[in-house]
Amino acid sequence: MTGPLTGITVLDLTRILAGPFCTMTLGDLGADVLKVEHPDGGDPARGNGPFIDGYSSYFLSVNRGKQSVTIDLSTPQGADLIRALVKKADVLVENFVPGTMERFGLGHTDLLKESPSLIFCSISGFGQTGPYSVLPALDIIVQGMGGIMSITGEPDGPPVRPGTSIGDIAAGLYATVGILSALHERGTSGKGQYVDIGMLDCQLAIQEGALSRYFATGEVPGPIGTRHPIFTPFQAFEASDGWLVLAIVGGRIDQWPLFCATIDRLDLIDHPNYKDGWARTENYRELAPDLDDALKKRSVADWIGRFRAVEIACGPINRIDQVAADPQVEARHMIVDVAAPSGKNLKVVNNPVKLSRSRLELGGSSPDLGADTKRILTTMLELTEPEVEALRDEGVL
Repeated sequence: MTGPLTGITVLDLTRILAGPFCTMTLGDLGADVLKVEHPDGGDPARGNGPFIDGYSSYFLSVNRGKQSVTIDLSTPQGADLIRALVKKADVLVENFVPGTMERFGLGHTDLLKESPSLIFCSISGFGQTGPYSVLPALDIIVQGMGGIMSITGEPDGPPVRPGTSIGDIAAGLYATVGILSALHERGTSGKGQYVDIGMLDCQLAIQEGALSRYFATGEVPGPIGTRHPIFTPFQAFEASDGWLVLAIVGGRIDQWPLFCATIDRLDLIDHPNYKDGWARTENYRELAPDLDDALKKRSVADWIGRFRAVEIACGPINRIDQVAADPQVEARHMIVDVAAPSGKNLKVVNNPVKLSRSRLELGGSSPDLGADTKRILTTMLELTEPEVEALRDEGVL
Protein backbone atom coordinates (compact mmCIF):
# COMPACT_ATOMS: atom_id res chain seq x y z
CA MET A 1 0.00 0.00 0.00
CA THR A 2 1.17 3.52 -0.76
CA GLY A 3 0.02 7.01 0.17
CA PRO A 4 -2.91 8.46 -1.80
CA LEU A 5 -0.70 11.19 -3.29
CA THR A 6 2.09 8.84 -4.42
CA GLY A 7 3.31 10.02 -7.82
CA ILE A 8 2.59 13.70 -7.10
CA THR A 9 5.64 15.98 -6.98
CA VAL A 10 5.43 19.19 -4.96
CA LEU A 11 7.87 22.06 -5.44
CA ASP A 12 7.94 23.72 -2.02
CA LEU A 13 9.16 27.34 -2.07
CA THR A 14 7.69 28.13 1.35
CA ARG A 15 9.20 29.24 4.64
CA ILE A 16 8.43 29.42 8.36
CA LEU A 17 5.00 27.84 9.11
CA ALA A 18 1.85 28.22 6.98
CA GLY A 19 3.41 27.01 3.71
CA PRO A 20 5.62 24.31 5.22
CA PHE A 21 2.64 22.94 7.18
CA CYS A 22 0.70 22.64 3.91
CA THR A 23 3.51 20.90 2.03
CA MET A 24 4.30 18.62 4.96
CA THR A 25 0.67 17.50 4.96
CA LEU A 26 0.88 16.75 1.24
CA GLY A 27 4.08 14.81 1.92
CA ASP A 28 2.45 12.81 4.69
CA LEU A 29 -0.21 11.84 2.15
CA GLY A 30 2.46 10.43 -0.15
CA ALA A 31 3.60 13.35 -2.31
CA ASP A 32 7.28 13.81 -3.10
CA VAL A 33 8.15 17.24 -1.63
CA LEU A 34 11.20 19.15 -2.89
CA LYS A 35 11.89 22.02 -0.50
CA VAL A 36 13.70 24.81 -2.32
CA GLU A 37 15.71 27.01 0.03
CA HIS A 38 18.11 29.94 -0.29
CA PRO A 39 21.74 28.77 -0.24
CA ASP A 40 22.55 31.27 2.51
CA GLY A 41 20.91 29.76 5.58
CA GLY A 42 17.79 28.32 3.97
CA ASP A 43 14.41 28.54 5.64
CA PRO A 44 14.75 30.98 8.59
CA ALA A 45 12.87 28.43 10.70
CA ARG A 46 16.06 26.35 10.77
CA GLY A 47 17.34 28.79 13.37
CA ASN A 48 14.36 28.40 15.71
CA GLY A 49 15.02 26.54 18.95
CA PRO A 50 14.91 24.47 20.97
CA PHE A 51 17.39 22.16 19.29
CA ILE A 52 17.73 18.37 19.50
CA ASP A 53 21.19 17.10 18.56
CA GLY A 54 21.64 20.17 16.38
CA TYR A 55 18.22 19.91 14.73
CA SER A 56 15.63 22.64 15.17
CA SER A 57 12.58 21.03 16.76
CA TYR A 58 10.45 23.81 15.27
CA PHE A 59 11.76 23.17 11.74
CA LEU A 60 11.35 19.43 12.21
CA SER A 61 7.72 19.85 13.25
CA VAL A 62 6.67 21.14 9.80
CA ASN A 63 9.37 19.87 7.42
CA ARG A 64 9.68 16.15 8.10
CA GLY A 65 10.09 13.85 5.14
CA LYS A 66 11.06 16.56 2.63
CA GLN A 67 14.11 16.86 0.37
CA SER A 68 16.17 20.06 0.47
CA VAL A 69 17.46 21.78 -2.70
CA THR A 70 19.30 25.09 -2.45
CA ILE A 71 18.63 27.56 -5.27
CA ASP A 72 18.86 31.35 -5.27
CA LEU A 73 15.63 32.31 -7.07
CA SER A 74 16.76 35.91 -7.52
CA THR A 75 19.47 34.92 -10.01
CA PRO A 76 18.63 34.30 -13.68
CA GLN A 77 20.20 30.83 -13.48
CA GLY A 78 18.20 30.02 -10.34
CA ALA A 79 14.95 31.14 -11.96
CA ASP A 80 15.76 28.95 -14.96
CA LEU A 81 16.28 25.96 -12.67
CA ILE A 82 12.88 26.56 -11.06
CA ARG A 83 11.22 26.69 -14.48
CA ALA A 84 12.87 23.41 -15.38
CA LEU A 85 11.78 21.79 -12.10
CA VAL A 86 8.23 23.08 -12.59
CA LYS A 87 8.02 21.05 -15.80
CA LYS A 88 8.66 17.94 -13.68
CA ALA A 89 6.30 18.94 -10.86
CA ASP A 90 2.55 18.78 -10.27
CA VAL A 91 2.27 21.44 -7.58
CA LEU A 92 4.18 24.59 -6.66
CA VAL A 93 3.56 26.26 -3.29
CA GLU A 94 5.02 29.62 -2.25
CA ASN A 95 4.37 32.09 0.56
CA PHE A 96 6.35 35.17 -0.41
CA VAL A 97 4.87 38.65 -0.17
CA PRO A 98 2.67 39.12 -3.27
CA GLY A 99 4.67 40.35 -6.25
CA THR A 100 7.90 38.59 -5.23
CA MET A 101 7.52 35.65 -7.60
CA GLU A 102 6.70 38.05 -10.44
CA ARG A 103 9.93 39.97 -9.76
CA PHE A 104 11.81 36.68 -10.14
CA GLY A 105 10.02 36.05 -13.43
CA LEU A 106 8.23 33.12 -11.81
CA GLY A 107 4.69 34.45 -11.44
CA HIS A 108 1.78 32.06 -11.78
CA THR A 109 0.65 33.54 -15.11
CA ASP A 110 4.01 32.82 -16.76
CA LEU A 111 4.53 29.40 -15.20
CA LEU A 112 1.02 28.22 -16.06
CA LYS A 113 1.62 29.23 -19.69
CA GLU A 114 4.79 27.14 -19.73
CA SER A 115 3.29 24.28 -17.71
CA PRO A 116 -0.50 24.29 -18.22
CA SER A 117 -1.10 21.33 -15.88
CA LEU A 118 0.65 22.95 -12.90
CA ILE A 119 -1.23 23.64 -9.65
CA PHE A 120 0.30 26.90 -8.38
CA CYS A 121 -0.62 27.86 -4.80
CA SER A 122 0.23 31.15 -3.11
CA ILE A 123 -0.22 31.67 0.62
CA SER A 124 0.01 35.23 1.89
CA GLY A 125 -1.27 37.36 4.72
CA PHE A 126 -4.09 39.03 2.82
CA GLY A 127 -4.29 37.22 -0.52
CA GLN A 128 -3.34 38.53 -3.95
CA THR A 129 -6.04 41.22 -4.20
CA GLY A 130 -7.43 43.99 -2.04
CA PRO A 131 -5.89 47.08 -0.40
CA TYR A 132 -3.76 45.07 2.07
CA SER A 133 -2.44 42.51 -0.42
CA VAL A 134 1.12 43.89 -0.60
CA LEU A 135 1.50 44.10 3.18
CA PRO A 136 3.51 41.46 5.03
CA ALA A 137 1.70 39.60 7.79
CA LEU A 138 2.56 37.01 10.40
CA ASP A 139 0.28 34.79 12.45
CA ILE A 140 -0.47 37.26 15.23
CA ILE A 141 -1.25 40.05 12.74
CA VAL A 142 -4.06 38.14 11.02
CA GLN A 143 -5.31 36.79 14.34
CA GLY A 144 -5.65 40.37 15.54
CA MET A 145 -7.14 41.74 12.34
CA GLY A 146 -9.42 38.73 11.85
CA GLY A 147 -11.15 39.14 15.21
CA ILE A 148 -9.98 35.90 16.86
CA MET A 149 -8.07 37.72 19.59
CA SER A 150 -11.03 39.98 20.38
CA ILE A 151 -13.16 36.99 21.38
CA THR A 152 -10.41 35.06 23.20
CA GLY A 153 -9.66 35.50 26.90
CA GLU A 154 -11.60 36.42 29.99
CA PRO A 155 -14.34 39.05 30.10
CA ASP A 156 -12.97 42.57 30.62
CA GLY A 157 -9.44 41.24 30.05
CA PRO A 158 -6.92 42.17 27.36
CA PRO A 159 -6.92 40.49 23.93
CA VAL A 160 -5.38 37.02 24.07
CA ARG A 161 -3.57 35.07 21.38
CA PRO A 162 -4.64 31.39 21.35
CA GLY A 163 -1.92 28.99 22.38
CA THR A 164 -1.30 27.74 18.84
CA SER A 165 -0.54 29.61 15.61
CA ILE A 166 -4.07 29.30 14.30
CA GLY A 167 -3.46 32.01 11.69
CA ASP A 168 -0.73 29.98 10.02
CA ILE A 169 -2.23 26.54 10.59
CA ALA A 170 -5.67 27.44 9.23
CA ALA A 171 -4.06 28.91 6.09
CA GLY A 172 -1.90 25.81 5.66
CA LEU A 173 -4.92 23.52 5.93
CA TYR A 174 -7.06 25.57 3.53
CA ALA A 175 -4.14 25.64 1.09
CA THR A 176 -4.01 21.85 1.30
CA VAL A 177 -7.75 21.64 0.61
CA GLY A 178 -7.43 24.03 -2.34
CA ILE A 179 -4.53 22.07 -3.84
CA LEU A 180 -6.29 18.72 -3.46
CA SER A 181 -9.46 20.08 -5.06
CA ALA A 182 -7.45 21.51 -7.96
CA LEU A 183 -5.66 18.19 -8.43
CA HIS A 184 -9.01 16.39 -8.50
CA GLU A 185 -10.40 18.83 -11.09
CA ARG A 186 -7.26 18.42 -13.18
CA GLY A 187 -8.09 14.73 -13.45
CA THR A 188 -11.11 15.74 -15.51
CA SER A 189 -9.93 18.85 -17.36
CA GLY A 190 -6.23 18.05 -17.68
CA LYS A 191 -5.56 21.67 -16.74
CA GLY A 192 -3.81 23.24 -13.78
CA GLN A 193 -4.90 26.42 -12.02
CA TYR A 194 -3.96 29.05 -9.48
CA VAL A 195 -4.87 28.71 -5.80
CA ASP A 196 -4.87 32.01 -3.86
CA ILE A 197 -4.97 31.64 -0.05
CA GLY A 198 -5.15 34.67 2.26
CA MET A 199 -4.47 34.09 5.94
CA LEU A 200 -6.97 36.78 6.93
CA ASP A 201 -9.66 35.11 4.81
CA CYS A 202 -9.05 31.86 6.67
CA GLN A 203 -9.48 33.55 10.06
CA LEU A 204 -12.98 34.63 9.06
CA ALA A 205 -13.77 31.17 7.69
CA ILE A 206 -12.98 29.35 10.94
CA GLN A 207 -15.08 31.60 13.16
CA GLU A 208 -18.09 29.34 13.20
CA GLY A 209 -20.39 31.64 15.11
CA ALA A 210 -19.02 35.08 15.96
CA LEU A 211 -19.75 36.77 12.65
CA SER A 212 -23.09 35.03 12.14
CA ARG A 213 -24.20 36.06 15.63
CA TYR A 214 -23.19 39.64 14.88
CA PHE A 215 -25.13 39.63 11.60
CA ALA A 216 -28.17 38.16 13.37
CA THR A 217 -28.24 40.41 16.43
CA GLY A 218 -26.08 43.44 15.73
CA GLU A 219 -24.27 42.77 19.01
CA VAL A 220 -20.48 42.60 18.91
CA PRO A 221 -19.18 39.37 20.49
CA GLY A 222 -16.48 39.66 23.12
CA PRO A 223 -14.34 37.29 25.19
CA ILE A 224 -16.19 34.92 27.54
CA GLY A 225 -13.33 32.75 28.78
CA THR A 226 -13.79 29.04 28.14
CA ARG A 227 -17.57 29.31 27.92
CA HIS A 228 -19.69 28.63 24.85
CA PRO A 229 -21.71 31.60 23.55
CA ILE A 230 -24.92 29.55 23.32
CA PHE A 231 -24.77 26.48 25.58
CA THR A 232 -24.35 26.36 29.38
CA PRO A 233 -22.64 24.60 31.09
CA PHE A 234 -19.99 24.26 28.39
CA GLN A 235 -16.65 25.37 29.83
CA ALA A 236 -13.71 24.70 32.12
CA PHE A 237 -14.32 24.25 35.85
CA GLU A 238 -11.91 24.22 38.75
CA ALA A 239 -12.04 21.04 40.82
CA SER A 240 -10.38 20.46 44.19
CA ASP A 241 -7.06 19.45 42.60
CA GLY A 242 -7.07 20.85 39.07
CA TRP A 243 -9.28 21.72 36.12
CA LEU A 244 -11.69 19.84 33.90
CA VAL A 245 -13.93 20.65 30.96
CA LEU A 246 -17.49 19.47 30.42
CA ALA A 247 -20.22 20.23 27.95
CA ILE A 248 -23.98 19.93 27.79
CA VAL A 249 -25.59 20.75 24.47
CA GLY A 250 -29.12 20.67 23.16
CA GLY A 251 -30.36 17.35 21.84
CA ARG A 252 -32.97 14.66 22.06
CA ILE A 253 -32.20 14.01 25.73
CA ASP A 254 -31.90 16.93 28.15
CA GLN A 255 -28.79 16.27 30.23
CA TRP A 256 -29.37 19.17 32.61
CA PRO A 257 -31.23 17.03 35.20
CA LEU A 258 -28.44 14.41 35.08
CA PHE A 259 -25.83 17.12 35.52
CA CYS A 260 -27.65 18.68 38.47
CA ALA A 261 -28.07 15.29 40.13
CA THR A 262 -24.38 14.47 39.62
CA ILE A 263 -23.24 17.70 41.32
CA ASP A 264 -25.80 17.23 44.14
CA ARG A 265 -27.85 20.29 43.18
CA LEU A 266 -31.31 18.86 42.51
CA ASP A 267 -32.78 22.25 43.38
CA LEU A 268 -31.45 23.69 40.11
CA ILE A 269 -33.25 21.24 37.82
CA ASP A 270 -36.62 23.01 37.66
CA HIS A 271 -35.40 26.55 38.24
CA PRO A 272 -37.34 28.70 35.72
CA ASN A 273 -34.22 30.65 34.72
CA TYR A 274 -32.35 27.47 33.74
CA LYS A 275 -34.93 25.63 31.63
CA ASP A 276 -32.61 25.22 28.62
CA GLY A 277 -29.07 25.96 27.46
CA TRP A 278 -29.88 29.41 26.12
CA ALA A 279 -31.77 30.41 29.28
CA ARG A 280 -28.81 29.25 31.37
CA THR A 281 -26.48 31.29 29.15
CA GLU A 282 -28.62 34.41 29.53
CA ASN A 283 -28.67 33.95 33.32
CA TYR A 284 -25.08 32.81 33.65
CA ARG A 285 -24.07 35.45 36.21
CA GLU A 286 -26.73 34.14 38.57
CA LEU A 287 -25.89 30.48 37.89
CA ALA A 288 -22.09 30.63 37.88
CA PRO A 289 -21.45 30.78 41.67
CA ASP A 290 -23.57 27.68 42.28
CA LEU A 291 -21.73 25.70 39.59
CA ASP A 292 -18.28 26.88 40.67
CA ASP A 293 -18.92 26.01 44.33
CA ALA A 294 -20.26 22.55 43.48
CA LEU A 295 -17.40 21.58 41.14
CA LYS A 296 -14.71 22.57 43.66
CA LYS A 297 -15.86 19.89 46.11
CA ARG A 298 -14.35 16.87 44.31
CA SER A 299 -11.19 15.95 42.42
CA VAL A 300 -10.82 15.97 38.66
CA ALA A 301 -10.68 12.16 38.50
CA ASP A 302 -13.75 11.84 40.73
CA TRP A 303 -15.79 14.23 38.60
CA ILE A 304 -14.74 12.58 35.35
CA GLY A 305 -15.76 9.19 36.67
CA ARG A 306 -19.15 10.52 37.77
CA PHE A 307 -19.91 12.47 34.59
CA ARG A 308 -18.82 9.69 32.26
CA ALA A 309 -21.02 7.27 34.18
CA VAL A 310 -24.05 9.31 33.09
CA GLU A 311 -22.60 9.98 29.59
CA ILE A 312 -21.95 13.68 30.06
CA ALA A 313 -19.03 14.75 27.86
CA CYS A 314 -16.05 15.74 29.98
CA GLY A 315 -12.29 15.50 30.26
CA PRO A 316 -9.28 16.78 32.17
CA ILE A 317 -7.37 19.86 31.07
CA ASN A 318 -4.07 18.17 30.34
CA ARG A 319 -0.62 19.68 30.33
CA ILE A 320 1.43 18.96 27.20
CA ASP A 321 3.39 16.20 28.98
CA GLN A 322 0.11 14.54 29.95
CA VAL A 323 -1.14 14.77 26.35
CA ALA A 324 2.03 13.07 25.11
CA ALA A 325 1.50 10.20 27.58
CA ASP A 326 -2.26 9.84 27.12
CA PRO A 327 -3.34 6.23 26.33
CA GLN A 328 -5.78 7.44 23.64
CA VAL A 329 -2.96 9.35 21.94
CA GLU A 330 -0.82 6.22 22.11
CA ALA A 331 -3.61 4.01 20.77
CA ARG A 332 -4.04 6.31 17.76
CA HIS A 333 -0.26 6.37 17.11
CA MET A 334 -0.22 10.16 17.24
CA ILE A 335 3.33 10.38 18.63
CA VAL A 336 5.83 8.55 16.43
CA ASP A 337 9.57 8.33 15.90
CA VAL A 338 11.34 9.42 12.73
CA ALA A 339 14.98 8.68 11.94
CA ALA A 340 17.40 11.61 11.86
CA PRO A 341 20.48 11.54 9.58
CA SER A 342 22.54 11.04 12.74
CA GLY A 343 20.77 7.71 13.24
CA LYS A 344 18.95 8.87 16.35
CA ASN A 345 15.15 8.71 16.45
CA LEU A 346 13.26 11.94 17.00
CA LYS A 347 9.65 12.16 18.21
CA VAL A 348 7.11 14.01 16.07
CA VAL A 349 3.33 14.40 15.98
CA ASN A 350 1.82 12.03 13.41
CA ASN A 351 -0.63 13.01 10.70
CA PRO A 352 -4.19 12.54 12.07
CA VAL A 353 -5.69 11.27 8.79
CA LYS A 354 -6.58 7.57 9.01
CA LEU A 355 -7.41 5.82 5.72
CA SER A 356 -8.75 2.28 5.43
CA ARG A 357 -6.63 1.24 2.43
CA SER A 358 -3.95 3.83 1.72
CA ARG A 359 -1.10 3.99 4.18
CA LEU A 360 0.31 7.24 5.50
CA GLU A 361 3.96 6.74 6.37
CA LEU A 362 6.09 9.66 7.53
CA GLY A 363 9.19 10.02 5.41
CA GLY A 364 11.79 10.74 8.07
CA SER A 365 13.15 13.80 9.81
CA SER A 366 13.68 17.24 8.31
CA PRO A 367 16.47 17.43 5.70
CA ASP A 368 19.85 19.06 6.12
CA LEU A 369 20.14 22.25 4.10
CA GLY A 370 20.86 21.40 0.47
CA ALA A 371 21.31 17.71 1.20
CA ASP A 372 19.50 16.69 -1.99
CA THR A 373 20.60 19.45 -4.37
CA LYS A 374 23.07 17.46 -6.44
CA ARG A 375 20.89 14.34 -6.64
CA ILE A 376 17.75 16.26 -7.66
CA LEU A 377 19.48 18.36 -10.31
CA THR A 378 21.39 15.44 -11.82
CA THR A 379 18.46 13.03 -11.86
CA MET A 380 15.42 15.25 -12.51
CA LEU A 381 17.10 17.86 -14.73
CA GLU A 382 19.95 15.65 -16.01
CA LEU A 383 22.62 18.22 -15.19
CA THR A 384 26.14 16.86 -15.01
CA GLU A 385 28.08 17.00 -11.77
CA PRO A 386 30.51 19.61 -13.22
CA GLU A 387 27.50 21.76 -14.16
CA VAL A 388 26.13 21.51 -10.65
CA GLU A 389 29.48 22.43 -9.15
CA ALA A 390 29.81 25.39 -11.53
CA LEU A 391 26.41 26.68 -10.39
CA ARG A 392 27.49 26.21 -6.80
CA ASP A 393 30.68 28.17 -7.39
CA GLU A 394 28.63 31.00 -8.90
CA GLY A 395 26.45 31.16 -5.75
CA VAL A 396 23.31 29.96 -7.49
CA LEU A 397 23.16 26.81 -5.35
